[in-house]
Amino acid sequence: MRPAPRARSAPTAPAIFAPQRRVYGALDLGTNNCRLLIARPAADGFVIVDAFSRIVRLGEGLATSGRLSDAAMDRAVAALRICSDKLRRRHVHLARSVATEACRRAENGPAFIERVRRETGIAIDIISAEEEARLAVMGCHVLLEAGDGPALIFDIGGGSTELVLIDTSGPAPRTLDWYSAPWGVVSLTEVEPVDLSCAIDRADSYRRMRARVADSFAGFAARLPGDAAGGLRLLGTSGTVTTLASVHLGLPSYDRSAVDGLVVPAAAMRAVSRMLAHMSYEERIALPCIGTERADLVVAGCAILEAILDIFPAERLGVADRGIREGILRSLMARDGHLA
Repeated sequence: MRPAPRARSAPTAPAIFAPQRRVYGALDLGTNNCRLLIARPAADGFVIVDAFSRIVRLGEGLATSGRLSDAAMDRAVAALRICSDKLRRRHVHLARSVATEACRRAENGPAFIERVRRETGIAIDIISAEEEARLAVMGCHVLLEAGDGPALIFDIGGGSTELVLIDTSGPAPRTLDWYSAPWGVVSLTEVEPVDLSCAIDRADSYRRMRARVADSFAGFAARLPGDAAGGLRLLGTSGTVTTLASVHLGLPSYDRSAVDGLVVPAAAMRAVSRMLAHMSYEERIALPCIGTERADLVVAGCAILEAILDIFPAERLGVADRGIREGILRSLMARDGHLA
């Protein structure tokens, strides 16, 4: 296990910043989380001015109802009010806010976006799966291990999983192929219960999860490169991979500086995944980097991760605690002519 080269865009800035430097904001409203990042350009990238993250479970119940529930929308709006206040207090020059799979899929997604605009002043774009994948790659590709072989970047979300095969031989990554699977940690958990009392039943449920995801990956898997003589490079950006990396390291609490940019043997991540899948809900809660917020969803993330390792058997897995928000910031700053 060794750290990958660090990007130079992650250090946190002091609360006081030069007023003449423009400040940018990026908001990602996902199926499970609401995340905000506020930053200003620096000579070698950007520095973070403020950040916010809250689990809102916007997609809770969506798999069965086809709609965002009132309770889920209320949770999201409450988080977005905090984001709106931060954007105002930080005098953000330019911001972009996006919503992903839950709002794409929900019948009342557009109506919810309009409610958010009325109640918080935040205008959110419901982006396509392709745009979501592009932003994730832009935000984290700098953490890929150096090499000439094929590279796959994936983002395990709440309602979907994005897979992007890229070529890194040029000055910027070039997308060769991509796929958005309809399974994320929320959607997969809702169709395949995992918190069963019997260990054998939990193991059977986990196998069904993996099979369901593998079936959705089949077409994309057939297009992936074959034997790459050990040159496969794999990078994951999501709460799943950062959580599993934290468990692998045995951290007493989550530490971004220890996780972001880490490279872990794929076999070790499989071992952690299977350990968690066979644990009871109470046992998972007791793990310090999981707790009550992730205990019911992490098993689905493990199943998706193992399905990815099945179709792209890299020896190591890079871990990124960055993605869509950083991709948005780089896009906005580049538009204004900053080095981003």
